Amino acid sequence: VQLQAYGGGLAQAGGSLRLTCSASGRTGNIYAYGWFRQAPGKEREFVAANNWRGGIPLYADSVKGRFTISKDNAKNTLYLQMNILKPEDTAVYYCAATNGVRSTWRIQSQYSYWGQGTLVTVSS
Repeated sequence: VQLQAYGGGLAQAGGSLRLTCSASGRTGNIYAYGWFRQAPGKEREFVAANNWRGGIPLYADSVKGRFTISKDNAKNTLYLQMNILKPEDTAVYYCAATNGVRSTWRIQSQYSYWGQGTLVTVSS
């Protein structure tokens, strides 16, 4: 499975960005997909995840109500819609895929496939 993330850039606080992640290869065995981020000088952290075939998303408390995770099944493309951006959202964002069940979605070591990351910078 290959993942390629793009769509990052510069946004002002309060603005929006949409990240895209294209998935290819043997995606039939994937159970879930997620987004993680790593801010400068910090550990990579969980942002959001959902079942590959749809369901109830899981969000980090810090982005709940502002970010929306989704997937276009026809295009095998993942999205992260980010609204009401804050300077603390500045980070490199990664898409990832896992065979793990919902209870493991926050754990980055459970993800076997990773995109290359895309930088989001939010100015105040």
